[in-house]
Order: sequence, then structure tokens, then C-alpha cells
Amino acid sequence: MDLSAGHVWVMISAALVLLMTPGLAFFYGGMTRAKSALNMMMMSFSAIALVAVVWVLWGYSMSSGEGVAQLFGNPLAAFGLESLLNTEDLIGAGYGATFAIITVALISGAIADRAKFGAWVVFVPVWVTLVYCPLAFMIWGGGLLGADGAIGAWAGEAIDFAGGTVVHINAGVAGLILALILGKRKGFGKDPAQRPHNIPLVMLGAALLWFGWFGFNGGAAATTEEAGLIWVNTMAAPAAAMLGWLVIERVRDGRPTSLGAASGVVAGLVAITPACANVSPVGAVGLGLVAGVLAALAVGLKYRFGYDDSLDVVGVHLVAGLVGTLALGFIALPVEGVGGGLFYGGGFAQLWAQTVAAAVSVVFCAVLTVLIGLAIHKTIGFRVTEEQEVTGVDLTQHAESAYEFGGLGTGGTFIPHPATDRSAHNAGARSAIKEEVNA
Repeated sequence: MDLSAGHVWVMISAALVLLMTPGLAFFYGGMTRAKSALNMMMMSFSAIALVAVVWVLWGYSMSSGEGVAQLFGNPLAAFGLESLLNTEDLIGAGYGATFAIITVALISGAIADRAKFGAWVVFVPVWVTLVYCPLAFMIWGGGLLGADGAIGAWAGEAIDFAGGTVVHINAGVAGLILALILGKRKGFGKDPAQRPHNIPLVMLGAALLWFGWFGFNGGAAATTEEAGLIWVNTMAAPAAAMLGWLVIERVRDGRPTSLGAASGVVAGLVAITPACANVSPVGAVGLGLVAGVLAALAVGLKYRFGYDDSLDVVGVHLVAGLVGTLALGFIALPVEGVGGGLFYGGGFAQLWAQTVAAAVSVVFCAVLTVLIGLAIHKTIGFRVTEEQEVTGVDLTQHAESAYEFGGLGTGGTFIPHPATDRSAHNAGARSAIKEEVNA
């Protein structure tokens, strides 16, 4: 079988999307506290390892192929991808894995600084199996929300080119649920130490995310013309969102920030994800501007409503994901004479389809994540103790520290540290460690 240019492009796109998860690790790692940076990055890297294995064994089968009650694919249909050997379908399977990986990794930002790493390792494969794969099947695999599915046939087929519902609304809802289950960090809203500790790392992560997003959105392009539209929209929307976010900061806070610029870029990327192949470049600019403004306003809601979404997964991914998904009901371009969004004379049909798909995604994810999260929290426990949180989850969960200041941490080794060694019961030693870390 000859390797065509299309196959090569999908493989390159898959590599770009895989790079987004280490990019997210930098983005999240810089946004959290210094004593939690490695744990935050480990949550992203572990998502790669866990989801990749699940995807090969049964995840791909559940997200495509022969359906079970229009809810998920038969897990055994392509178990281990054996049936895909010597076919070009393996390329698509690999590309799909990278979407599942980044979706799960996004959730981790909502529970930064306070989650048990072991509980996260249990949560990831269970959640991707019971939530991500079924929703991907329902939207993209010909399931419930597809054109021939029970809901899709009734409400109309929603547009989600690259993951507004499957990735961002899904991750945003899951992040909110876990943040509520784990509760607030000690000193939430009051402790200035909870501010991002390394903004250059955040900017580097945002840059890698933006770079990888061209593969995220463009990998499924069917024609050269569509690829060009996707590329321009993936450039324009986050640029406009960054400007919108900075304007809000200037008006509200008196000055724009680099953290706001990076967050605005991500909000714009999220919003354009479902719409990248179905809106004009001008529409992408307008969509990005609206997403940047609304996401900038939304990140403050956690203080008003009292939920501790550590790194603004809800404000950025859920809100911007909803904006991008619903906006298609207004600005989707007509396709081959078929009416597009409301602004193009297509009536309310597409808006209704988008609204139903978003609502089903929210409810499905919320219910399943509550069940999974509570099951873990009530058995092995999802949250570290207050003492471990104060000491820092890098030391207490990994016996490492991201930075060496005066001999703190273990410099990347696995030498047992008094804060985590089960044989170290000397309260005075733990107290001294705590004082060093807090200093």
C-alpha cells in the first residue's frame, strides 16, 4: 500500500496533537504553585500512558464501529487493534488516541494542588472508558447524536468538527464535578501563594498548545480548500480571543497580563475547535473575540459560586466550548446549497441541533463523572490530607521537587523523603520539612 500525502498529513497531525499534552503540562505546571508543579505535569504525562494503553486495547473499538444501543462501540470489535493490522485504519486509530489523551489531561487542572496521584491513575482509564469513548461514538461514530441516531434524527445533526462537545465541554464538566467532589484548597481565594508560580512556563505551554492545535483542527481536513480555511481560522480565533481577554483585564483590573494573554489564546482555540471548518475567517475573528471576553469574565465565577477550579478549566474549556458549539447555530456557513446558521438564512435548525448536542454532552458527562468521582473518593480517597497539601503534593506524592532551594526536595531521585517515608513517624521531622517548604 502506497503512503499518500493525506496519510502523511494525518500522521503529522497526530504527532502535533500528542505534543499538545506535554504543552499542557507546561501550561498547567506554570499556573500552579511551585510545590505542586511536578505533580501537575505528571498528571498530564500519566494521561498519555494510561489512555494510550486503554485506546489500543478497547478504547478505539468503543469509539467507533459496531454500536451497542447507539451509545458506544463494541469493545471487542477491534480489541488490541488486531483487526486493523495491514490497513490504513491504524493511522486514524492513532490520531483518535491523541484526542482522548488531551481530553483527560485537561481535567486535571481543576483539581491541582490537592489530588492523590494514585486516585488520578484510577480515574483516568475508568473515565475515558465510560465517558469519553461513548460520547465520541455518539457524536463521531454514528451513535445517538449522529445523523442516523435517535437524537440526531430528531433534533438534527450537530456540527463538531474537532471536539467542542467531545473534548472541551466534556473536560470542562468533568473538571467542575471533580472540583466540587474534592472541595476547596486550604486558603482558597485568600492565599496569595496560590497564584501561578512560573508565567514563562505558562507562555511556553500556550505556544506549544497553539502549535499543536493546527494538527488538532486540521488533521481531518478532506480537501486542500478545507485545510486552508481551518489553518486560517485556527490562527485568527485565538488571536482575537487574546485581544478580547486583554481588553477585559484592562477595563476590569487596570492592566493586561501575560497570563491573560496565554489564557485568551487557549479560550480562542477551544472556541474554534468545533467550528474550524464551518465558519468564515471573519466569523472566526468574531467567535474568538466573544470567547475571549466571556471566558475572561467566567473565570471569576468560581469565587462568586465557591467552587475551587484551580486552573480555570471550567471558565476556559467549558465556557469557550459552549460558545464555539452554540455559535455554529448562528454563523455556520451554508454547505452545497444547504442552509447554514441563522445569520446565513438557515433558520433555527442548526442552532437547535447544536443546543441539543451540548445539553446531552453536559448531562451525560456530569452524571457519569459524579458516579466515578464519588466511587473513588468514598473508597481510596481522591484528596490528599491537609498536612500533605500544605507540605506540597510534589513531595508527598512523588518525593520530588521541581526546584532545588537550599537542598529541599530530592532533585529528581527516588530516595525516600521524611515527608513521605512510611517509616518516618517523627512529628518533629515532618514539622521541620513543612517549615522549610513554606519558607
